[in-house]
Amino acid sequence: MKIIRYRDSIGNTHFGSQKSDGSTTRIDGDIFAQHRDTGEKADVAKLLTPIAPVDVMCIGLNYRRHAEEGNQAIPEWPVLFMKNSGAVNNPGDPILLPRQLRSDAVDYECELAVVIGKPCKNVSKADALKYVLGYTCANDVSARDWQIKRGGGQWCRGKTFATFCPLGPCLVTADEIPDPNTLNIKTILNGQAMQDWNTNDMIFDVPTLIEFLSGSTLLLPGTVILTGTPHGVGGARKPPVFLKNGDTVTIEIEKIGQLTNPVHDER
Repeated sequence: MKIIRYRDSIGNTHFGSQKSDGSTTRIDGDIFAQHRDTGEKADVAKLLTPIAPVDVMCIGLNYRRHAEEGNQAIPEWPVLFMKNSGAVNNPGDPILLPRQLRSDAVDYECELAVVIGKPCKNVSKADALKYVLGYTCANDVSARDWQIKRGGGQWCRGKTFATFCPLGPCLVTADEIPDPNTLNIKTILNGQAMQDWNTNDMIFDVPTLIEFLSGSTLLLPGTVILTGTPHGVGGARKPPVFLKNGDTVTIEIEKIGQLTNPVHDER
């Protein structure tokens, strides 16, 4: 099933089931527990992120070719950082280039996002995918200057500006993607493919990440795990390619769809 979250014409928020013909029917209930497809046509006035995350956990340097392009050693353990919920951004809403803490190096990163569906602690790799509700597209937008030179030794500052975590357009339930490490993944900037690779290049695959993260903390339903980006980021290009006012950036993942956001200066 493809699940969307949306606001209707009178301002109420609902979940919907998106059909292959592009139509959407309203879902009643809790998508993390009991829910049903009503079959009623959904009144979709505004597309939202597929869920409102309780946590956004992010993995860095998790593609071999991406580590190589940055001249980084392959990590022994997954590299973890966090984005706060204030960074989460809807499909179609603008990525805002920050006005006060200015950055001239805002970059794109296509990522497969994993959505945890039930409480998850100390699970094995063999059982890990049983805890996944589904998958969506993410753009781990990153201000490289605030991430690295001005980051104070950690990445969160450059990764967690408002609007720097677009998610969507839908959540594809786990039964439709039995192996998340076989998916083509792309970033398209102003119509040009900048990243075009496959999730099979992950250093730590999705089950390994869930096993690792649940070994130290309780992953709650609604936790989103960003699983890293492949090579081709703007900061590694010669010359570098960074986002600017007026750009349009699209994240595309096989079996999920396209997440598109314009880029605007913050006012």
